[in-house]
Amino acid sequence: MTPEQVAAASKPLVLGLGAAFTRCPATLRRAGRLGIPGWAFHVAGRAGALGDVRAATVTAALGFVAPDAVADGWDAAARVLRPSEVAAAYLAECCRWGAEHLIAVTGVTRLATLLHRVVDAADASAMPLFAAWRAMPPPADSPAARAAVGLLLLREHVVGACLLASRAAGLTPLEAMLTGPEGESAALACGWPPPYPPVGPLVRRRLWADAVTDRLVSVGFRALTPAEGVELLDLLTAAHTHVQGRAPF
Repeated sequence: MTPEQVAAASKPLVLGLGAAFTRCPATLRRAGRLGIPGWAFHVAGRAGALGDVRAATVTAALGFVAPDAVADGWDAAARVLRPSEVAAAYLAECCRWGAEHLIAVTGVTRLATLLHRVVDAADASAMPLFAAWRAMPPPADSPAARAAVGLLLLREHVVGACLLASRAAGLTPLEAMLTGPEGESAALACGWPPPYPPVGPLVRRRLWADAVTDRLVSVGFRALTPAEGVELLDLLTAAHTHVQGRAPF
């Protein structure tokens, strides 16, 4: 398989696994112990790696989340904790989830190694959120925790690439959400209220954006041999099957 083929095939697995810890009840309980709502923990946890910036900057970095929803979450968290503190708690929950849910995945040590090779080789140009997360101190923890962090980082890279490609295709963030695989449900979850515009005329732009996304993400996968790319896909598939079998998280 070529790097672009591996990037395309791994994308849904990375997007699902990289966000699984955010849906874990224990993660939501951590938000409660910090004294902030779950949505605020999600927004400030992801964007807190950027540091103490304004909500407008966070909106630009997150891209796909509606501005009002960003401001609500960012400001609610900022009244309680500094963004870097929320990001640290977010990372800790990612590690905790990995240690609990990926520990039994066959080959998890190898999965962590391959993921971090891809992440280290990825191009962070015009992806400030991915760059900020990659610069966060790595966890001195188990291979399962390292794998979870690798999934988080690679997911941020994929999302950043998708944002770049969508804007280059002439899609607004809302249009990109509506033409994605989850459509209106994803748009609503990211704070975009209905009514929504028709998406039929935008499908070709979305297909082009998807191809460009895979091209951008493939840079990191070039650090792997073709055999290692297939191996990583197999390991991601095994991890996904294992995590789905353990749901709820």
